[in-house]
Amino acid sequence: MRTAAEIQLSELTMSNNEYPLDTQLVSRFQRGDLNALEQLIEKYKEKIYTSIFFLVKDKYLAEDIFQETFIRVIDTLRSGRYNEEGKVLPWIMRIAHNLCVDHFRRVKRAPFVATDQNNMRDIFDVMGIHHNENAETERIKQETYQTVNRLLDHLPASQREVLVLRHYGDMSFKEIAKLTDCSINTALGRMRYGLLNLRKLMATHQIEL
Repeated sequence: MRTAAEIQLSELTMSNNEYPLDTQLVSRFQRGDLNALEQLIEKYKEKIYTSIFFLVKDKYLAEDIFQETFIRVIDTLRSGRYNEEGKVLPWIMRIAHNLCVDHFRRVKRAPFVATDQNNMRDIFDVMGIHHNENAETERIKQETYQTVNRLLDHLPASQREVLVLRHYGDMSFKEIAKLTDCSINTALGRMRYGLLNLRKLMATHQIEL
């Protein structure tokens, strides 16, 4: 068994990124390092919250689901039931997605249902999440966020869901298909038509991002 010093040295040498690898953060939190959890939340909070908001379309509801998502993340990690082997963001997205579905079921509304992969660098890529942005950059990002939010409102729910899960959840089409109970080809088709419809909406309304 490795000593604590050896584990720390291994973690330092394994990653040159701004943040440690997700698996390292999970391992550190499970060993009692609360700062590791803070780093994990900071790393993904904008992607997770934005994906929830784009699906439920309500700021306060999105905040509640976001908080509940991380409560479940913490419970799972502390209980030792986490076994995703590094796929932390898709795992958190599945929790968030299921909480959104549960909400719609409780209020007896039909839940949002849940391309060409060379075309993935599209509308969403202009909305990259960055930390420590200046005021002007933040203003532009918020305006873009609001524009894309309005565009997404015009998409069929199934297309909107796949776009959000793919971009913000970093989920593979196989994972999306399993989560939304459809075939991989169906998920790919929803992505393709979703992007095509977004382009048409942008052209119709003369919107540039």
